[in-house]
Amino acid sequence: MDFLKRVWLLFVFSVIFLQSEAQLVDKKATAETRNLYANLQKSQSKKLVIFGHQDDLAYGVGWKYVDGKSDIKEVTGEYPGLYGWDLAGLEKDAAVNLDSVPFAKMKRYIKEGYDRGGIISLTWHLDNPFTGKSAWDPVKGSVAAILPGGEKHELYVSWLNKVADFVSQLKGSDGKAVPILFRPFHELSGSWFWWGRDLCSPDEFKQLWKFTVNHLQNQRHIHNLIYVYNTSDFASPEGFLERYPGDEYADVLSFDSYQYTDPVKDTGFLKNLDRELGMLEQMSKERHKLSALAETGYEAVPYASWWTNVLDKALSNHRLSYVLLWRNAGLRPNTTTPHYYAPYKGQISEADFIKFYKQDKMLFGNKVNSLKLYRKTK
Repeated sequence: MDFLKRVWLLFVFSVIFLQSEAQLVDKKATAETRNLYANLQKSQSKKLVIFGHQDDLAYGVGWKYVDGKSDIKEVTGEYPGLYGWDLAGLEKDAAVNLDSVPFAKMKRYIKEGYDRGGIISLTWHLDNPFTGKSAWDPVKGSVAAILPGGEKHELYVSWLNKVADFVSQLKGSDGKAVPILFRPFHELSGSWFWWGRDLCSPDEFKQLWKFTVNHLQNQRHIHNLIYVYNTSDFASPEGFLERYPGDEYADVLSFDSYQYTDPVKDTGFLKNLDRELGMLEQMSKERHKLSALAETGYEAVPYASWWTNVLDKALSNHRLSYVLLWRNAGLRPNTTTPHYYAPYKGQISEADFIKFYKQDKMLFGNKVNSLKLYRKTK
């Protein structure tokens, strides 16, 4: 009887564990992809946050395409733990993406990041298939037109296949497929992109998301993607989840949020970010998902203590897997305002960023590499 009781208790505990364990959308995901997701769950539970930077290896303030260079590395001595890239342009067979990064170089940068033990994130500012114009062409009916039965459906499928072709070519030096945090149709609750809130119904968006996931997994057999659901700022859990396709179609819950006002005069951004992260953390916990601040920053970082007095104060109270700063493009053509979100050598917030970097909870390249995220751990 005692033996049977022990067997029964073991069975019950096993069921509880399996029910609470995070499950990837893709049940055929590669071992490295499964390991990455499980290890990110562990680091998130310990309130460790991986730091990422968009286009970090390709260019920075005052430089472009210099092997081994990185604004983050110049300041801290190490690379970020996560590298963000964008696929916009693949759909047009362009040689470079919308930020002029050659796709051939991007493949190499992704391989370098993976080989270092870092994480790769991909967004896709795809053109509007309905109008032929850019992602920032908010025309109603665009999503409906690319759903099955729509007049532009086959065109969208052909574009999606180009993404699948590119992703299937992303391999590390170990010959294995590089796991990817894939964030399509980002900032979906805004209305500046053609897939945004005012341009399609919640049901149409959910159909588009599900079709995209199903096509990549079942038709193209791409099994190295972790799917990231991403909104812009939101006021309530209901607003965040209005277009959510369901737990079986998303692995990460995330949002984007930027500072636009002077934090010395206006603490609204800090308070709002803290509130949103709290709601995100709760929603992610309930669904056994990862949570992330997928884009953030303060353009040109004019406030010298922004990292410790604003961003860190918002992050400190919450569990999330990663935070990604937007790109360091410097002074762009036909503009007078520098476009960068992370400090570079000599920038006014450099010293404060180093304080931010030195915290045990912030994980940059070396610490991330030490976690061996692509291996199975106990």
